[in-house]
Amino acid sequence: MDDEKKYWVALSTHQKIGGRTFLKLFKRFRKLAYVWHSSSRKLAEAGLDLGQTEAVKEVVSKVNLEKEWLRLEKFKIDVLIYPDENYPTLLKELPDPPGVLYVRGKILSRDNLAIAVVGSRKYTSYGERATSELVRPLAKKLTIVSGLALGIDSLAHRAALEVDGRTVAVLACGLDRIYPSSNIRLADRILAGSGAIISEYPLGMPALKFNFPVRNRIIAGLSLGTLVIEATLESGSLLTAMSALDYNREVFACPGPIFSETSRGTNKLIKMGAKIVASAEDILEELRIESPKKTPVLIAADSKEEEILLKLLKQPTMVDLLVKKSGLPTALVNSVLIQMEIKGKVTNLGGSQYVINGILEK
Repeated sequence: MDDEKKYWVALSTHQKIGGRTFLKLFKRFRKLAYVWHSSSRKLAEAGLDLGQTEAVKEVVSKVNLEKEWLRLEKFKIDVLIYPDENYPTLLKELPDPPGVLYVRGKILSRDNLAIAVVGSRKYTSYGERATSELVRPLAKKLTIVSGLALGIDSLAHRAALEVDGRTVAVLACGLDRIYPSSNIRLADRILAGSGAIISEYPLGMPALKFNFPVRNRIIAGLSLGTLVIEATLESGSLLTAMSALDYNREVFACPGPIFSETSRGTNKLIKMGAKIVASAEDILEELRIESPKKTPVLIAADSKEEEILLKLLKQPTMVDLLVKKSGLPTALVNSVLIQMEIKGKVTNLGGSQYVINGILEK
């Protein structure tokens, strides 16, 4: 099979040869070694247009098969091609699956149970806490797939690693580099934790702007569903969610304050029909996966004022609303909240929003 893989690898080096072109060639020739001896007419019969045909001919005439393969061996990169038995099952369902997947680490059968977690590069304290609270229990049951980007993506990978979960990072560049370079140590942790870093792009490919939307379809395609933690209206995370919808996969979104830029994207997804998420159990139940057991933390009120506020903080609540619902003076509410935060009973999510850190003891 390695000899056959060399032909797939060579073809993947041309930017005009993508997933749909690979599928056409595979359906027509079955073995891509035959492409090296095919006429333009036979390539056209396979469904290739003139540009794709010229791209194939250019690869055949210019690319050194052995040289490309030796480069992969130098960087210790494995190759999965579409016909492989261990090629990800969920990716094969796509209309444009990557013909070639370059892999550092290993793709495992358990990765068929995966959830994509994506979000904004610029996140809030709310997004940081939501990522930790959601991903940790999810990682005990599912592989966490994300893009190794700064922000929510990085937080998702780290949260999975913190509970010894499995995580897969999908890059928009060749695997001879890590993008962004500031995440090199995180990439090393993923590989050391038996995770994987994958890409459909050949060695030497930089992280070009138009590579990211194409990469995002793999993140969505590898997963049973996509969870968007925080996202602006222009965020690439929304493209990942749209890909998930196109592939008939689930889309989950965390609601957020209506005045927060990083929640406008997720709130929009919810308006469009994404499933609202308040806990990991919401996702596991929707995917019909048994949720891990979690012992709730019991929190006791030390005063009548604490009891009143803790009862109101079962869901994230703004300070102004706490004042209104509790009937307590604003200064007293702020004072009690600060005291409870110091005691670890509540968390400030940012934007004057608080939530209880467990269950109020009756």
